[in-house]
This record gives sequence, structure tokens and C-alpha cells, in this order.
Amino acid sequence: MDDARDRDAGGRARSARPRDGLGRPLAYGAPGVERQPEGVVRSPAETVREAQRLLDAGMPFHAHEVFEDAWKSGPRTAAPLWRGLAQLAVGLTHAARGNTVGGARLLRRGAAGIAEFADGDGPAAAPDTYGMDVPGLVRWARALAPRVEGGGPAVDAAREAPRLAGEA
Repeated sequence: MDDARDRDAGGRARSARPRDGLGRPLAYGAPGVERQPEGVVRSPAETVREAQRLLDAGMPFHAHEVFEDAWKSGPRTAAPLWRGLAQLAVGLTHAARGNTVGGARLLRRGAAGIAEFADGDGPAAAPDTYGMDVPGLVRWARALAPRVEGGGPAVDAAREAPRLAGEA
């Protein structure tokens, strides 16, 4: 094994290559977007606020990492909600990268994952959706998926980012 490989403090492999706003690796030395730190524990409100900021900036790949942190650090009962939101963000990432099959698939998977929370009928211990418009997010993903899959107009990640808390 090559000991010069880039690893985090836990020994997991990571890539030191810079990345663009959609998480695509760039050439070493190229200017990139600052990486989202992993393993950050945030309150649900902080998670929603930071993810929305990243979505609005056209950085859904980075927003997915924020949702992933919430999914892994929060209560188990809320994990399906955060996991589904992470899948929506990755679906938007793939759609913006031009991966129509993967984008549509992840948008549908994420919508299905959060749909149980759409009517406040999620797991008994986690009906809280932290102020998010889950029914609106499900509608957004289900409307975007067929357009992505059908090869419609290119997806602009910033312009088509969902509003997590509904219309402002």
C-alpha cells in the first residue's frame, strides 16, 4: 500500500484534488471550491440554513454533505428524512452534470424517502420536519425527474434549487 495516499484522521482515503461547485474533481493545482468539512454536527435549523445556502449557490454536491452529516449525527428516527434530502441534492448534482439517468433515479429515490414525512406521518418519534416544506420538495423532485430523464433543457443547479422551507 502506498503510504503517500491522502487519508483523513480516521485513515479513510480522500482526494486532495480540488473540486468544482458540482463536486467534480479538477486538475491538481487548479483553483476549486472550498470543500465542505465532514462530520460537522449542526442543529436541524443550522443544517437547513447551510444546505439552503449551498443549494442557492449552485452547489448541491456540497449541500448533500451537510444533509449526510445530519443523517449520521442526528436521531435515528430523523435519518430517513436527512438521507432522502441528501439523495435529492445528489440527484440535482447529477442532473446538473448531465447524468440524466442517475439524476432522475436519485431525485425519485429521494422523493420516495421523504414522502413519508410529507403529511407529518413519519415515524412516531420524528414527525418534525424542521420547518421544511416536505410536500413541496416531493413535488419539486417528482416534476424535475422526468424532465431530466427526457433530456429536456440543461439543469442549472442554482436556478432550479428547491426551497427547503417553501417560498420565501
